[in-house]
Amino acid sequence: MSIVDNPSIRHLGAIGRVLSPPASEGSSVAGRPLVNLSLAVNYAWGGLDVRGYHTVNLVIHVLAALTLFGIVRRTLVRSLMPAFAFGPVPVGSGENEIGSALRADRVPLLLAFFVALLWTLHPLQTESVTFVVQRTESLMGLFYLLTLYGFIRYADGRAFTAIAWAALSIMACLLGMATKEVMVSAPLLVGLYDRTFVAGSFRAAWVRHGRYFTGLAATWLMLGYLVVHAGGSRAGAAGFGLGVSSWSYALTQCRALMLYLKLAVWPHPLVVDYGTGVDKHLGAVAPQTVALALLLAGTAIALWRRPVLGFLGAWFFVILAPSSSVVPLVTQTMAEHRMYLPLAAVVALAVCGGHALVTRMGCGSGETYANALRCYLAALLALSIGLGILTAQRNADYRSTLAIWSDTVAKRPGNARAHSDLGEALMSAGRIQEAIAQFEEGLRLNPDYAETHNNLGNALSGLPGRSNDAIAEFQAALRLKPDSAVVHFNLGNLWLNTPGRLNDAIAEYEKAVRLNPEYAAAHNNLGGALSGLPDRLNDAIAEYEEVLHLNPIFAEAHFNLGNLWLKMPGRTNDAITQYEATLRLKPDFVPAHLNLAITLLDQPGRRDEARAHLEEVLRLEPANETARQILSGIRAVRP
Repeated sequence: MSIVDNPSIRHLGAIGRVLSPPASEGSSVAGRPLVNLSLAVNYAWGGLDVRGYHTVNLVIHVLAALTLFGIVRRTLVRSLMPAFAFGPVPVGSGENEIGSALRADRVPLLLAFFVALLWTLHPLQTESVTFVVQRTESLMGLFYLLTLYGFIRYADGRAFTAIAWAALSIMACLLGMATKEVMVSAPLLVGLYDRTFVAGSFRAAWVRHGRYFTGLAATWLMLGYLVVHAGGSRAGAAGFGLGVSSWSYALTQCRALMLYLKLAVWPHPLVVDYGTGVDKHLGAVAPQTVALALLLAGTAIALWRRPVLGFLGAWFFVILAPSSSVVPLVTQTMAEHRMYLPLAAVVALAVCGGHALVTRMGCGSGETYANALRCYLAALLALSIGLGILTAQRNADYRSTLAIWSDTVAKRPGNARAHSDLGEALMSAGRIQEAIAQFEEGLRLNPDYAETHNNLGNALSGLPGRSNDAIAEFQAALRLKPDSAVVHFNLGNLWLNTPGRLNDAIAEYEKAVRLNPEYAAAHNNLGGALSGLPDRLNDAIAEYEEVLHLNPIFAEAHFNLGNLWLKMPGRTNDAITQYEATLRLKPDFVPAHLNLAITLLDQPGRRDEARAHLEEVLRLEPANETARQILSGIRAVRP
């Protein structure tokens, strides 16, 4: 929905349109113009070739890892960190005893390296990196980290250099606000970092960096504008009044947060979609609620008594707060990609905490410390390799749509949406009966899920004698979701193939394009329906032209428009132009070759071109008798 059916990414030159992504149902880019821009760049680079999108996602993740490395390294060498990270320096731990590769001044670099490496390779990151549309999370994470890194360099710099880093930090924060709403917490965490590692108190932080924080806070204006501009509910995905109460959602987040912590330590099983279920009673999540309350209390106390530990706890909870508190995200009540940034706190605590134990083991002896440190670094390397192997295995689940949804259903058999998505994948593979079984199971689990009714309607509409059942499913979907352009479109398709229901088809298509004016496929099919009415050919042409405005590479629309131009007096050259455009986009499209050949035969001096297209038709479809007969007639006529 955010890529294949997103017309705004197809016009990189129309930057205003690119930065105003559609707020249609199922869209992940609504209110997130920078994500949409990145997808538009991808599209301009390689169309819908998925390799380009994966490459960009991987580059974003690597850049985020490098930025995290810089943050951790510079933090570890600050005056407040050694007491937590290293413990007391062992007596006699000079270079000769520890070894040149393990000098004390290299320890921060090594620890930062392993924090970044473990965070990069952790299987919990797979969804944010491999699932293309979750670029929203990883790109926001990159800007979040750049905001903090820019502040650290600003706090360490002097004169012009400091100003440049402050500007970079504020700009990164602004870009993050245009990427995903979770960025709202960045100014707060940067302020907490200043208090913890730089200024020593909030008052001193404001005195020293007040103008910087004013600029940072000003980026909230961008986020506020984007939220309001997107309708305040993220295309019906998040917000109040969407069918999930704040209390139920908050209870569900108690379960979610403890699950995230468990997966950070033991990443199994990983699930791409946990569904939309919520916990409605406190008793259902009582153990998780108590554990979470203790962790929150511990974080609050640590912020006062052990600020470094408190900062790590705050990093985890504050970043998760926008998505894991009381504001319902009704389309995903739990999601692994939300741990993209919070995981860094867990990894940093584990790596630096482990080093603190090593220093205690080696206290009083440089040689003992050096040996323990070597063993510890070797263990971290082995853990990194292990996590990398697990991540590779998890990526195998993403090898196809069918594979990932089969995996999800196996792990979450009670997830109605997963059954629906698996059914769609089975339909695409031509396994209609298996798809119907998945849709029916999804409706058994959740009879009020409009998307499953719609998908079942699509499956049934392709089976002989099941049209009435399909109609019933589409109507059920519309009762649940009357403003669904997709369902109106699918019902229109069914009416289009039903004798005597052409006007009903037109009515459904018109509803679809009214609900979603950028729905190119609906405009195309509306054009096809209107072309069946002799007095509405001009309306049909207008629809095809709108399709090509929305999506210039819609090959079928070029072909259909060519057919209509051919019916209009004096528009033969326009028809030829559209057929040629079709074949540039879809060289193996037999009907375009055939219609172009027939049209060219009537044009002076273009018989050889017509012959070439007919020969191409026979190469593609050797049994095409129409092309064979026309070609035989051409050969029978002497020049």
